[in-house]
Amino acid sequence: MSDSPGAAFPVTPTPSATPASEPSSSSWFAAILLAWLIPGAGHFLLKRPGRGALIGLSVTVMYLLGLMMRGALFSPQSGDLLTTVIYCGGFLGNLLSGILYFLTVWLGYAQADVAGHVHDYGTKFLVAAGLLNLLGMVDAFEIATRRKD
Repeated sequence: MSDSPGAAFPVTPTPSATPASEPSSSSWFAAILLAWLIPGAGHFLLKRPGRGALIGLSVTVMYLLGLMMRGALFSPQSGDLLTTVIYCGGFLGNLLSGILYFLTVWLGYAQADVAGHVHDYGTKFLVAAGLLNLLGMVDAFEIATRRKD
């Protein structure tokens, strides 16, 4: 036996990270792009069909509920700071819904912004659907880059 510390436990070198073990930028980019365009599809690409179906169904149902409540879609407006933040932020929230937003605009849905509790909740549901899809995109990114199982 040696008197040096650690002599009883042999040290094995740790394998160094090879470039092949890191995910390619195209794989996570494709997953995020697909997750944005079609809610939940990025998870299907990453072979996580259960999670993809749950995210896709949640975003779609929330978006459709917002449409059924006749919520208004935001369009970017300028003016004072608060108006710019609210309308541009709402527009980004709507845009994050991906194909749902594009189909809605393409099919001509243009609900006027009217006063009323139900309409206001519908508008919030439309934006919240986009924000929920953003969470799905972040989750797909973390799975694609192997930061999460």
